[in-house]
Amino acid sequence: MIDFTYYDEESAPEESQELVKGSLKAFGMLPNLHRVLAEAPATYEAYNNTFGLFMNGTSLSPLEQQVVFMTANYENNCHYCIPGHTWMMKTAKMPDEVITALREGTEIPDPKLQALHDYTKALLDSRGHIGQERLEAFIQAGFTKRQALEVLTGLAAKLISNFTNALANTEPDSAFKKYEWIHPSNR
Repeated sequence: MIDFTYYDEESAPEESQELVKGSLKAFGMLPNLHRVLAEAPATYEAYNNTFGLFMNGTSLSPLEQQVVFMTANYENNCHYCIPGHTWMMKTAKMPDEVITALREGTEIPDPKLQALHDYTKALLDSRGHIGQERLEAFIQAGFTKRQALEVLTGLAAKLISNFTNALANTEPDSAFKKYEWIHPSNR
């Protein structure tokens, strides 16, 4: 088994030092995902940039952003990101019924959020080739062409984090432990 290193502020490669400092400043801790990403500075920076752009540079609401993230986390079976984003959503006091639906793969009670979830899942399932009908359903649910493209930024960030966690089998951070998760198909 290949074990990935959990770097810290002192042991991270020189090229990752500024990224580590930025993570510490942003989160008040160094998440285990970031500890692993420090191995590859370009990947770490790409993740930080796409995550930041999605969170701060898109027209999707914070709840809509989390629907995109959690849909990818669920579909990519990310044992690390589901607890992390559950923690983020709970901390932001987002609706419990939405959190539960995203964690369990069940229908979201809000039709617009469900449309966003369906669109995001379709993008993942078909690798972007969703067809005109699915795109029109997304737009008819109240979203814009801009938002149809913005979802891709969230998925880019999730590709890096979900796949990193799958490769490294990243240990969930202690702050997220109470939200540990196993995909329903593996229970």
